Amino acid sequence: MRSITTLDLQYAHRFYGFKGEAQYLHGHTGVLTIEVEDTVEPGVNMVFPCNEIQKTAWDVLKNFDHALILREDDPLLPAVLDVYEKQGIRNGAPQNTMVGAAFKTELATAYPECRLVVTKETLTVEGMIKIVYDLLKDKLNIAKITFTSGVNAASAEFTTKNKIDRCPLCGIALDENGVCPKCGYRKQK
Repeated sequence: MRSITTLDLQYAHRFYGFKGEAQYLHGHTGVLTIEVEDTVEPGVNMVFPCNEIQKTAWDVLKNFDHALILREDDPLLPAVLDVYEKQGIRNGAPQNTMVGAAFKTELATAYPECRLVVTKETLTVEGMIKIVYDLLKDKLNIAKITFTSGVNAASAEFTTKNKIDRCPLCGIALDENGVCPKCGYRKQK
């Protein structure tokens, strides 16, 4: 069975090297749908609480919200960083409250202090799905991701293989010590 949740992301990007309207810097409202698959946890009668899927995903994905997303070879990147430096916001500003944990993967690097994500490939809807799966595959049993941005949409299905111990009282993942971070339940050894 699956639990399904959605997240909205506001972002700006461009398709560097593309011949068409998308070569210009522009913004989108993207809707990311994550489907998590597992057995129904008997104590709570659900696969995984949707609000907890959102929290787990948002911890990482908030780096994409209200962010500029550029490919690593885009000549705009050094120019943007130079302007941010001159404005004194390259290393953050008090108004930047959407700071997620920085990350660096083969596909993307987040610079949350300046609301910037640098990608290996052009950020298409398909590219976003690849990045999201890469960031969350060890945290959630993702069965499907769909990303819609403007008139563009893509989805991908995945084979779930993680064994994630979940709390029988609230359904969320237990930490590495077998303790529920939400309610304090301790797994018996």
